[in-house]
Amino acid sequence: MNNKKQIYIIEHLEPELFPWCIYEYEHISELVGKENLWITNITNKKDSAKLNKIGKIFSERVWDLDIDFSKVCILDPEANSTLSSEDSSLFEYFIFGGILGDYPPRKRTKEELSKFIPDCEKRDIGKEQMSTDNAVFTVFQIVHGKNFSDLKFKDGISVEINDFESIDLPYRYNIIKEKFGSEVPFISEKVIEYLKNKRGF
Repeated sequence: MNNKKQIYIIEHLEPELFPWCIYEYEHISELVGKENLWITNITNKKDSAKLNKIGKIFSERVWDLDIDFSKVCILDPEANSTLSSEDSSLFEYFIFGGILGDYPPRKRTKEELSKFIPDCEKRDIGKEQMSTDNAVFTVFQIVHGKNFSDLKFKDGISVEINDFESIDLPYRYNIIKEKFGSEVPFISEKVIEYLKNKRGF
C-alpha cells in the first residue's frame, strides 16, 4: 500500500461551472480530502468562491502550475498503458479532465488536455468513459494497492426519476458495497437529486 501523499488535479474543461460539476467535485473532495484536491482553470471569482471550501482552486491552466511535471500522470483513455499500483510510487500528481463527455466519446481529454503537456506520463483506467468522480475513485483505489483487474464496474446505469421514468447514464461506474452488503454504483446523491429535478444534464 502506498502511503505517500498524492494530489488529485481536476482541469475544469466545461464552458461553465454546472451544478453537476460542483456535486462531482464535492464527491471527490469527500473521498481524497480537501488538502489533496486541486481544481484548475476556474477563471470566474464567483465560481472560485463556490469551490474553495472543497479544495485548492487555481485560475491558471494546469500546465502553467509550478509543479514537477516529471512526477505527473495524466489519466487519458487514449493512453497506451493502464495505471497499476506499482505506478503509484512514480507520481505525486494525477491530472483528470473535468468533462461530462459525449457518447460516443470525442477524445476530449486528449484534445483539450493531454496534447498541451506532451512530455507527461499518461495512463488509462480502461477505455470506457467515466464521470470525473469515478475516474478519481478508480485511481484512488489503485494508488492504495488494488489492481485494476480487481475493481468492479458497471457500464451504464439508470437513475429512476419516478415510478414510470428513468434516465440512462451511458458511462462506467464503480460498484461499491454499502451497508448490509448491497452493491450500488459510486455516484453522488446530489447528482441523483439534480437529475431527478432536471431530468437530465
